[in-house]
Amino acid sequence: MTAVGIILASVAGMEFVAWFAHKYIMHGLLWVWHEDHHKPSHEKDGFFEKNDLFFLVFALPSMTCYILGSLFAEYRFLLYIGIGISIYGLIYFLIHDVYIHQRFKWFRQLDSTYSRGILRAHGAHHAVQTKEDCESFGLLVVSKKYFQKRKRNLAS
Repeated sequence: MTAVGIILASVAGMEFVAWFAHKYIMHGLLWVWHEDHHKPSHEKDGFFEKNDLFFLVFALPSMTCYILGSLFAEYRFLLYIGIGISIYGLIYFLIHDVYIHQRFKWFRQLDSTYSRGILRAHGAHHAVQTKEDCESFGLLVVSKKYFQKRKRNLAS
């Protein structure tokens, strides 16, 4: 596989890694770090959340891949995996922290079927403030139900 192929496969694979980590680690053993992310913004104590510690959790494997892939030619593929993890991290930051949660006011005017779908999926996830009974743990790949137009309530 070429360097570009390894990088693209790593970016795609990170969506599954992020989904798995979100569902089974963030809403499991490390809920104590993730819990504040599910609180309404008026209940938060500042800009940073304990949830931001997960940035380091995902940065460590990427850094390790960069180091090993740069130092040892026979492990060059690890450099490309590290690059893929970093690219996914940038995408995650831009979509999750900038667009969805508006932690930075860089772009707010995205309006497409896809952007509305990921907003709905994330909104459904945050509708629950406990670690149990949540849905939609992915970021870029979410159920098709979130992309369907909402049906108008004819009773109102």
